[in-house]
Amino acid sequence: MTKVCEYYFAPQSPWSYLGHAKLIELAKQYDVRIDIKPVDLPKVFSVSGGLPLAKRPPQRQAYRLTELKRWSEHRNLPLNLHPKFAPTSGDASAKLIIATKIAHGTDAALALTGSVMHAFWVDEKNIVDADTLIGLANAAGYDGNALWKSSETTAIQNEYDQFTNEAIAASVFGSPWYVIDGESFWGQDRLDFVERAFQK
Repeated sequence: MTKVCEYYFAPQSPWSYLGHAKLIELAKQYDVRIDIKPVDLPKVFSVSGGLPLAKRPPQRQAYRLTELKRWSEHRNLPLNLHPKFAPTSGDASAKLIIATKIAHGTDAALALTGSVMHAFWVDEKNIVDADTLIGLANAAGYDGNALWKSSETTAIQNEYDQFTNEAIAASVFGSPWYVIDGESFWGQDRLDFVERAFQK
């Protein structure tokens, strides 16, 4: 039986961006199926004690930047520590990712997720903007307008709400979050442990 990794994340999260490609690489290596579940991170924070970045103490904000720099260098991934449009909402891009998953499958949704994250954290694009997201979907070879229209439907909103509620029920409190065989792992810095779980 193929092992499954439930992948809860917010597309505007730098930590999700830093771990995204590595997760896909590990899943392919160990023949693990990723169940991609974008979530409304502010809603998750609201019930789990998390704080938006601007409300965190200065020392936490400063150390976050130190760690982001370390990890971007470690993963050899470019990253703007202060992207032009931060902070931003992940709702629009999350729903576009869900629409892509439904229309074109998980691999397509994972690839688009990577494109959205790169657009925000490297290219400093506005991932709330419809034209930006449509352009990213078009660049991936899909009908961006059709996916955008789908992403604005009640059905996609309901799916997004369901993933968020599932995350809350699973005691998720950050992004990214991985669940394998009922065991939770918080953060891309836990991917070594995720790999061990894939091997079991």
